[in-house]
This record gives sequence, C-alpha cells and structure tokens, in this order.
Amino acid sequence: MTTATRSGSPRTLHVEHCMGTVFTVDVRDSGRWNEAIGEVVAWLHHVDAVFSTYKDDSDISRLRRNELTVGDADPDVAVVLALCAEVEEETDGFFTTSTGTELDPTGLVKGWAIERSSNLLRAHGSRNHAVNGGGDIQLAGQATPDQPWSIGISDPRDRSRVLATVGGRDFAIATSGVAERGLHIMNPHTSEPANGLASITVLGPSLTRVDAYATAAFAMGPGALRWIEATPDLEALLVFPDGTSVLTEGFGGASTP
Repeated sequence: MTTATRSGSPRTLHVEHCMGTVFTVDVRDSGRWNEAIGEVVAWLHHVDAVFSTYKDDSDISRLRRNELTVGDADPDVAVVLALCAEVEEETDGFFTTSTGTELDPTGLVKGWAIERSSNLLRAHGSRNHAVNGGGDIQLAGQATPDQPWSIGISDPRDRSRVLATVGGRDFAIATSGVAERGLHIMNPHTSEPANGLASITVLGPSLTRVDAYATAAFAMGPGALRWIEATPDLEALLVFPDGTSVLTEGFGGASTP
C-alpha cells in the first residue's frame, strides 16, 4: 500500500492479486485508509473463496457437485443468483449463468464485488476513489478536487493505442471483447462464439449491472447498439471486427483521437 501526494492532492493506492486478475484500490481523499482498504481486500478474497469455479471447496463448486444447496451456502450466493436471474431477463437471455450444464455466475460476480468494495470505502467516509478489477471500474467522486476521472479505452486490435477517453464522476465502466482471450464469449441462443464485435465498452451508474451488461451486449453483436440505446442510464462504445466504431450519443463526453 502506498500513500502519496501529487500537486497537493492526496492519494492512497493498493494493488491486490485476486480472482485471477489484478485489483487496484485508489483513494483520493486525505486521511488514513489502511483499515478501509484492508476490509476491501478481505472482501475480495471472501468473494473468490465463495464464487470461484476453480477452487474445489468454493460454494459454487460444491453446488455444482450437488454437495450443497443454495439455502445452505453463503448468503451472498442467493443474492448473486437473484441478481443473475434479473439480468438474464433484462438481456433477453444473452446473459446466462449456465456454462454448458454447469452453474457459473462469474459474469456478474466481479462487477458486483467491485461495486460492494466501493460501498465499503464510502461507509468509511471516502467520497473520491476508484476500484478497478482487470479494467472494470467503479468510480466515485473525482480524481482531484478540480478534475473529473478520465478513463482511456484501448483499441482491441492494438492495445497500445487509446481508441477513446471518457470522463466524469460517479460512474462505472466495463469492457468485453477479444483482446485478451479471443472469442471466449458464447451467444447463449446459438451456442456459438459471439463474433459480431471486437469489443464493447458499457458506461452506467452500477458496475454490477454494467459488467454483466457488457458481456451480454458482446454476445448480442451489432444488435447491442439498439438494446443499449433503449436501456435507461446506459451508454456504450462498440468496436467492430473491421476496426470501425460507434458511440452512443451520451457516452460520458467521450472523445476520440
């Protein structure tokens, strides 16, 4: 954990490896944040222990093997599965908790865990922070007293190139695409890999929804644009396999180079 002051602005930064990715907790308020960040770290590892599909003793793995019922599992399992059911309905089934025949709620879990982490920081009095898990981010307040957060979005075909930037305060942002794992997102309605987009970045108030919606929207392909535009409080940047892109009208004041 590092604490620094840049140009008179406080910053406490912590990096944590968890859930197979890297999380950063970046608090921009003055004061001591070790206890609050410690709670966030403990929370993230608790989520991993309960929901991991790679840990044999996780609640999700035990549910898969019928060794446990939802009623006997950690109470958060029922909370997450209820949220997953809501998102599945909201996305016309393009979001799903089924991997083949096995239960897999991980498409929602990370965003939910990050949003809850932000809420933990707020409960400790932080009004300005960012919690980032593998590029999916819940942002609170501002980066500095006179500067909103500014997030760069990489070109999925050339990750060294910033395709667009989006700025603002109190928002969530998540990206799904082929840049890191190739064609790994399935279209649940065809059981085929989704290949209509190179990436989609979704912007909204809640990372729980935004992260899951990004996965669902990628599975939708180009039709995701119409769905995003019809869904309140969502904006998006869609990148197509040929490199062309389109922004929804209110995409956070985004600018492109």
